[in-house]
Amino acid sequence: MKPLHVAFILAILSAVGAWQVTLIPESLMQMTVGPSLVPGVVVAGLSVLALLYGISAVRGRQVDESHAEDQSPLPGASTRLLSLLGGGLAFIALIGPLGFVIPAALCGMGVARSFDAPYGLKSLLICAAIATCFWLLFAVVLGVGLGPALPWLV
Repeated sequence: MKPLHVAFILAILSAVGAWQVTLIPESLMQMTVGPSLVPGVVVAGLSVLALLYGISAVRGRQVDESHAEDQSPLPGASTRLLSLLGGGLAFIALIGPLGFVIPAALCGMGVARSFDAPYGLKSLLICAAIATCFWLLFAVVLGVGLGPALPWLV
C-alpha cells in the first residue's frame, strides 16, 4: 500500500473517531472534566499524527514498500500473534471467575511473550505487579468497577 493511501485511510479513521467523540453523551452530574475529554484528546492527537504522516507522504519522505521483493514476515510471527491473542482471550475468559489480577497478569505474559520475553517467574511477577497497580489505580483510587482483585477478596 502506498504512503498516500495510508495517509488517506488515517484521515478517514480520524474523522470517524472525531464523529464518535461527538456522540458520547454528556454526564448527568456536573463535572469539570466530562466523559468526552480524554477520548477527544486522544483523537485530536492521533489526527495530528495522521496529518503529519500525510504531509510527510506528500513530500515523499515515507518509504513505499509496496514493491519490496521480500514481503515475508519475520520468523516466529505466528507464535507472536498467537501469544498476543491468547493472552487477550485468557483475560476475557478468566476475569469473571478469577477476578482482575490473575487474568490481567496472564494477559500481560501473553503480550510480553509476543515481544519475545520468556515465560517464567520473573515475567509472572512483573505482570502481576503491573496488573495489581492498574487495579489499585482504577478500582480503588478512581472507583472504576473492575470487580475484585482476586475472587477470595470480595
